[in-house]
Amino acid sequence: MKLRYIFSAVVIFFLLVTNLVAQGDIITAKQFKELKKNTDNLTVIDASKAKLYKKAHLKGAINVPYKILNQKEGEVKGLMKSPEELAKILGDKGISNKDIIVVYDEGSQKYSSRVYWVLKYLGAKDVKILHKDNKSWRKARLPLTSTVDKKDAKTFEVNLDSSILATIDFIESNLKNENIVLIDARGTKEYSGVKDEKKNKYSKGHLPGAVHISFKDVLNEDKSFKSPEDMKKIADANGFNPEKTYVVYCKTGVKASVVFVALKNVLNYPDVKLYDGAYLEWEFKGKPLEK
Repeated sequence: MKLRYIFSAVVIFFLLVTNLVAQGDIITAKQFKELKKNTDNLTVIDASKAKLYKKAHLKGAINVPYKILNQKEGEVKGLMKSPEELAKILGDKGISNKDIIVVYDEGSQKYSSRVYWVLKYLGAKDVKILHKDNKSWRKARLPLTSTVDKKDAKTFEVNLDSSILATIDFIESNLKNENIVLIDARGTKEYSGVKDEKKNKYSKGHLPGAVHISFKDVLNEDKSFKSPEDMKKIADANGFNPEKTYVVYCKTGVKASVVFVALKNVLNYPDVKLYDGAYLEWEFKGKPLEK
């Protein structure tokens, strides 16, 4: 048994025994309140859609809807913009890579996880995820407002972490590599290539050898991330261990980000990547699919 495996097992055991709520970069409302109280360079990002942000958001939060980070044109929908474009968008909004950043969304975890992954890929030093839960927020007395505060622009310096990005070439060259595990985070019908009568467009299946773990599978009923104990059950059922490399994808990279966060922060797996091109790029390029 290698040291990395032993280390990850010890971490998971420690979390279970101590019954800690926070996991890795995932923090609670109470911890956020303490962080805000004791941190000078804290930046809070609301990744919800603009109309929801305007209704109510955490006081001082900056709105970064995940879609503004995506390319508007191109062959494949949902691809993120270039690092230079992303850095300018974030810097103009008053976000620095040196800030301690807390991201939340409307409660689904999809948008906060996506923005979290983009920030980590760009090299932001300290990024955390806060789940929007009205009950816990009220208990922690987190202040909400509809007032939009303008922030002074900052410099966001890019220092790419390419270790968390999987390209189409990487996947294609490792389809037969038993140490590389593909995970499809979409719904059951999309994974299976079953036509959905409610939609004109539908999936033709999944990438060869991909395991199906829907993003919903790693969340509780209230949309909070599952505990290390529950995530370990999912891992064991699929024969996962921290020695392997895990590549998560969905249709456009949003739902997959949720599974990325769970594997990286709840299970503490060291090598987890997200395929940004996702199913749409794979299908567009005419690559093989399975049902």
